[in-house]
Amino acid sequence: MDQSVAIQETLAEGEYCVIAVQGVLCEGDSRQSRLLGLVRYRLEHGSQEHALFLYTHRRMAITGDDVSLDQIVPVSRDFTLEEVSPDGELYILGSDVTIQLDTAELSLVFQLPFGSQTRMFLHEVARACPGFDPTTRDPEFLWLSRYRCAEPELELPTPRGCNSAPGTWPGYATIGGGGSNFDGLRPNGKGLPVDQSSRGQDKPESLQPRQNKSKSEITGMVRSSTITVSDKAHILSMQKFGLRDTIVKSHLVQKEEDYTYIQNFRFFVGTYNVNGQSPKECLRPWLSDGVQAPDVYCVGFQELDLSKEAFFFHDTPKEEEWFKAVSEGLHPDAKYAKVKLIRLVGIMLLLYVKQEHAAYVSEVEAETVGTGIMGRMGNKGGVAIRFQFHNTSICVVNSHLAAHIEEYERRNQDYKDICSRMQFCQLDPSRPPLTISKHDVILWLGDLNYRIEELDVEKVKKLIEEKDFQTLYAYDQLKIQVAAKTVFEGFTEGELTFQPTYKYDTGSDDWDTSEKCRAPAWCDRILWKGKNITQLSYQSHMALKTSDHKPVSSVFNIGVRVVNDELYRKTLEEIVRSLDKMENANIPSVSLSKREFCFQNVKYMQLKVESFTIHNGQVPCHFEFINKPDEESYCKQWLNANPSRGFLLPDSDIEIELELFVNKTTATKLNSGEDKIEDILVLHLDRGKDYFLSVSGNYLPSCFGSPIHTLCYMREPILDLPLETISELTLMPIRTGDDGSQLESPMEIPKELWMMVDYLYRNAIQQEDLFQQPGLRSEFEHVRDCLDTGMIDNLSASNHSVAEALLLFLESLPEPVICYSAYHNCLECSGNYTASKQVISTLPTFYRNVFHYLMAFLQELLKNSAKNHLDENILASIFGSLLLRNPAGHQKLDMTEKKKAQEFIHQFLCNPL
Repeated sequence: MDQSVAIQETLAEGEYCVIAVQGVLCEGDSRQSRLLGLVRYRLEHGSQEHALFLYTHRRMAITGDDVSLDQIVPVSRDFTLEEVSPDGELYILGSDVTIQLDTAELSLVFQLPFGSQTRMFLHEVARACPGFDPTTRDPEFLWLSRYRCAEPELELPTPRGCNSAPGTWPGYATIGGGGSNFDGLRPNGKGLPVDQSSRGQDKPESLQPRQNKSKSEITGMVRSSTITVSDKAHILSMQKFGLRDTIVKSHLVQKEEDYTYIQNFRFFVGTYNVNGQSPKECLRPWLSDGVQAPDVYCVGFQELDLSKEAFFFHDTPKEEEWFKAVSEGLHPDAKYAKVKLIRLVGIMLLLYVKQEHAAYVSEVEAETVGTGIMGRMGNKGGVAIRFQFHNTSICVVNSHLAAHIEEYERRNQDYKDICSRMQFCQLDPSRPPLTISKHDVILWLGDLNYRIEELDVEKVKKLIEEKDFQTLYAYDQLKIQVAAKTVFEGFTEGELTFQPTYKYDTGSDDWDTSEKCRAPAWCDRILWKGKNITQLSYQSHMALKTSDHKPVSSVFNIGVRVVNDELYRKTLEEIVRSLDKMENANIPSVSLSKREFCFQNVKYMQLKVESFTIHNGQVPCHFEFINKPDEESYCKQWLNANPSRGFLLPDSDIEIELELFVNKTTATKLNSGEDKIEDILVLHLDRGKDYFLSVSGNYLPSCFGSPIHTLCYMREPILDLPLETISELTLMPIRTGDDGSQLESPMEIPKELWMMVDYLYRNAIQQEDLFQQPGLRSEFEHVRDCLDTGMIDNLSASNHSVAEALLLFLESLPEPVICYSAYHNCLECSGNYTASKQVISTLPTFYRNVFHYLMAFLQELLKNSAKNHLDENILASIFGSLLLRNPAGHQKLDMTEKKKAQEFIHQFLCNPL
């Protein structure tokens, strides 16, 4: 996900976030997550200045509300950025990148995730450095003075002249360096020949990296590695792949069997839901007892931290605690290197390899997908690491799906969301992102949360006591859903010969004795997909009693394709010879199966897809959708082409999907008629001609994305009104109605809002986890249709689906309930309830009515907190960012002021209205 969008919302006019990357700030033994943004400012005379903005952040940074400015580092002449690595440490191509940032006033060390985003970030920072030219004046950074005034605690280094550390050129980011120790014909990943000409560029001695610096390690047993400096210099400077390289790579993939052989490696896969506990016992009974030393470890956790801080903020000390516990529990007969750690709130995945295999691990990427409420919260979802091991692509997924026995459809939806939204960038930027399914081997582990159905608790326990697992397995929801081909199609799971792993009384082997008395279930599972995979074991580990779950492990022999260098060279030479004959081939041309696309009856947040096929002629070609003149993107915001670029061999085909999706960003202008479902796409062939595709359709207006005052004047359902009326009402000024308008008498609040709140008041006042557990997408679409057609009597959905629809409705409002103009006044009077009520009294009538109506409803929920487990802090956190939003284009407030915004809402939940 591009988190630069969140940073951009915090910047002032004239400031632009070029690129952002999420990393970890390392200070001694402390590890704190930071979002790093490279911000550009254009000066009046046309030149530019840059600064690094460092943010603390909540969850994955999606909007400006999720980040808080922590520090600013101007990219001045004394600014340097270089890769560092501990002395004697093992290097792995594809592990986290450790960089050191130095100026005359400060020195910071960060760990950044290996991958295309970090590569581009470092490249852009290097480009931003002002360089050394005595004839040009020093950057002054006057535009940063506003931050120095607004944020007195920020220490802005004073821009200096050309004073810099010995052995470096001031202002240059010394990233990587040196020649390569790789043979020019050695395959990189899937056999891409490395172009030696792109590596051996001469550099001034002063641009070479400085001496490696040591850093404190969490544990001495496992070495956290960075990329080999020699190869990283090539990777970071790699320009867009040439056509010839792409053709060679494609042919090598086709001929892979000619130069590779299968070799078995032992993989350990483990999953453990730790119920928010810290490690209290040695993990060796789970990770290493009774098994040969694995070649690869894939270790996943769920519910790493159950605190509200972990839910609403990113950092947790539990990450370091469990990382250390795993590192100390690895097999004692081998030395391992950590390749990657990825975490989303409480879902964490660790990847280790034996040291001797490190050189054969490459193309490491990690991604996360949250499937919690509104698709944002990471309390449920998945994390994944993909990598190339020798010549085999492997993807490891750790997921925590929706809870509760009746929510199997929600679990199915979570699985599908993870599969569709988990995408990994490729080294070749012209190639489309990789999905989970595009790997040779997929290992899927986690707390999948599927339960035993149709049997009562005592019957389940009786079958377990008799060890009649086969009979019990017949009632397993995952087995039933896989048989129905709704989830995990094509995956395999080993036989369940161990008793269910959930739910136990913590610290014992006794089944749940709490009031809820959960029925035992096989929640924790491991599945796989791919060829040449043999499962050697699949078991639970009863010895560990820290959690109410038991850990599960599986050991596999996986056949990996290993390159025979001699055969590889021969294959490569044959391909290159054949390419030499094609160098002067004709201009490429393609044929398209379809050029006109009509999307009928498009609805809010409902994906529509049209597809077509590109058939290539006899000349290999790159294709890409390109921007039209004076436009920033190749298509409008509601449209996307997948893939938007790629490569075609002669006489080959590729299917392109045009995906249309209207969300909060685009709905308002479609409602008003300022935008229409109309666009022209330009498909460009490298060295060839352009092809034009026409997109048309119609959008069904929705209450989602409509302003509050507009909806108050719509006494009829929005879909029963003429488009002209909808357009007129949507474009109506916000204060209309407060000035004696002669329009038809409006309602006090939008009827759609009343419908949702009334439904929840009647059905969900005691619903556990309300506004915290997501609903079903199909049910949201049903709620939306009922609201837009006025067919409220037909509304039939789960409480969670209606609650999520309410949050999405509030999020979609183009002007929030507390209008932008009142935002700063609200912050200033936070903590003073009398003054806060006065600010609310100044809101336009309809907005004030909605605010009071929502607060009254939330107070009713809090009266039932013993049943629904809601409290004022949870509701203030959830509704604070929806009702009180920062005005677009204004500087984002720091964490202290962000808490003031939540405190403002908190006052109205705790006091009489």
